[in-house]
Amino acid sequence: MFDIGFGELLLIAVVALVVLGPERLPKAARFAGLWVRRARAQWYSVKAELERELEAEELKRSLHDTQAALKQAQSKLQDELGQARATVKEGVDSAGRQLDEVRRQVEARPAAPADAAGAAETTGGTGGTAARPPAEGSDEPPRS
Repeated sequence: MFDIGFGELLLIAVVALVVLGPERLPKAARFAGLWVRRARAQWYSVKAELERELEAEELKRSLHDTQAALKQAQSKLQDELGQARATVKEGVDSAGRQLDEVRRQVEARPAAPADAAGAAETTGGTGGTAARPPAEGSDEPPRS
């Protein structure tokens, strides 16, 4: 900060000795030391306060950045949720249309009386018992 060499300090000491004299020089040196200590303490206090303010500002900036990132993520999630809802709604609507189409086809089909050919096959055509294959796992031979 100041560029004071040894020669300059020696000159200041000699001038102080001549001006103040040997009786008052120690008191003046103590007084000067006190003021230097107070100035340093004040400087360190101001420096510490500035560092705290800078840290607080950095913390606020970090908090603001984090909030912005969270809002962006929330917006993205809401967009994705909206897209998912739209996809599900399309699927439900499509299934509903297909179901309505199947209902119309079933309702449009003429009501046919019991199929005589199908009835004849199940009864064997004679009105008796139908010939059925044996049940699985049974030792019974097939009936004819």
